[in-house]
Amino acid sequence: MKKALVFWVEEYFYNPKPLQKFLSYFLLPLSRLYCFVMYLLFKLQTVEDFGIKIVSVGNLTVGGSGKTPLVTALAKLHAKPAVILRGYGRESSGMLVVKDETGILCDVRQSGDEAMIYAQKLANAIVIVSEDRKIAIQKAKELGCEIVFLDDAYSKHNIKKQDILIEVATKNNFCLPSGPYRERLWKEKEAIVVQEDVDFVREVHVNKPTPRMSLVTAIARPQRLDKYLPPVVAKHYFEDHHSFTKEELEVILQKDGATSLLVTFKDYVKIQSFGLPLSLLDLEVKVGDKLLKCLF
Repeated sequence: MKKALVFWVEEYFYNPKPLQKFLSYFLLPLSRLYCFVMYLLFKLQTVEDFGIKIVSVGNLTVGGSGKTPLVTALAKLHAKPAVILRGYGRESSGMLVVKDETGILCDVRQSGDEAMIYAQKLANAIVIVSEDRKIAIQKAKELGCEIVFLDDAYSKHNIKKQDILIEVATKNNFCLPSGPYRERLWKEKEAIVVQEDVDFVREVHVNKPTPRMSLVTAIARPQRLDKYLPPVVAKHYFEDHHSFTKEELEVILQKDGATSLLVTFKDYVKIQSFGLPLSLLDLEVKVGDKLLKCLF
């Protein structure tokens, strides 16, 4: 039931059918009120300068946009970066240092899947999860970081930072609840708006491919993967941040007669300990010169 609802909402936001379009227009008064409130909240913020370069990478809409591989690519350009994020779906709370200069300090249940991606991919980075980004920024400074990357923090208007926004294509351009926009790019707000395949491109590698791979993934709008996929015997989509069990994955392997499960890194960090045959669809990003010049 939950999975069906999540996929219905994704369709409503990004590729609405006629009935969903009707609902979207019906909710427009609430959408306009929501957008006005978000603008007021933006205008009421007082910006704080933390004395360290801070870059936020995100998007204006709900759902995935490719921010994790872009943050990873940008952080790799620095000797000692920090990556700070909320840690959606984690079983812990408060501020938690997921990785410091000594290594990874917790498991994926405590960190959340996205934080563990950064921890495993960024050898020199400090990775921190915290609902309060300001506390985490101070911690990053204490740990000697030279730059801070905030994962999806455009709405944190009280922090002095450079905002990068990934443009997401959608047929529904309204604010919540009529559409997917959490906020607008306010006229008084400076941001670098980037597009995939223009300002950055993805490079795809399949690690440990096998003859019969079944795709299993729990990312937002999983159809985004289609253009990167090698041949697969089946596709199994779960709601974003789904917590897999070993048993449900074993059923998929047996049902499909698969020789391995093809997963993204976001899935891999949650199931690598299960001892199942895995093939990794590793999506990395190459950043274009235009974006690099804007940032550095």
